[in-house]
Amino acid sequence: MSGVTILMVDDETEILKLMEIYVRNEGYTLLTASHGLEALEILKTHKVDLIILDVMMPQMDGIQACMKIREENNTPIIMLSAKSQEIDKIAGLSIGADDYVTKPFSPLELVARIKSQLRRYKQLNNRSVRDENEIQIDELILNVASHRVTVAGREIKLTPREFSLLHTLAINRGLVLSMDKIYTEVWNEPFMESKNTVMVHIRKLREKIEKDPQQPEYIKTVWGIGYKIE
Repeated sequence: MSGVTILMVDDETEILKLMEIYVRNEGYTLLTASHGLEALEILKTHKVDLIILDVMMPQMDGIQACMKIREENNTPIIMLSAKSQEIDKIAGLSIGADDYVTKPFSPLELVARIKSQLRRYKQLNNRSVRDENEIQIDELILNVASHRVTVAGREIKLTPREFSLLHTLAINRGLVLSMDKIYTEVWNEPFMESKNTVMVHIRKLREKIEKDPQQPEYIKTVWGIGYKIE
């Protein structure tokens, strides 16, 4: 994959120098920054295909930078951190990171993760939209104008609420949406301990679009956080 530009953000210069060697060996261009604020400035002037963000950095850490980037950018993000606890990984992934690598890491492993995310991102971009009203994810197609949904060519009858729920997840594909976020977006009112309402509608939606609702291909549960479509 030629013409790929990667932005690596880390305040450890030795890591940046080491990864520059491995990244260039793959034919990629590496841009570097030492903290989140510098990374945001680079993103204003450069087209970047993938971002590697260290969590612990001065001025703006990786978590803050990731949240800021995700406000208007869906470029793949790999988080780096010395923290290995499961809760730290969940926190990073829940704010929009695509992958998480624990320090110390093998440069070859990180390169493999980079390649995997670039392939995934390319596939996601190739799925989408035959026209401005259509969203395609694998065999699932939503037409926003007609509120028509098909899976593998078979039309699925959804209620307006079910369609709105599916559409909300689809336009945020790859991101984990919390129960309250889903409720406020779909029901257009404040979240008032309505977790059961969201869960019931998710279950009904899975029964209609999934081959096996117990092992869903589209709507994934992220335990303790919410739901996402990959």
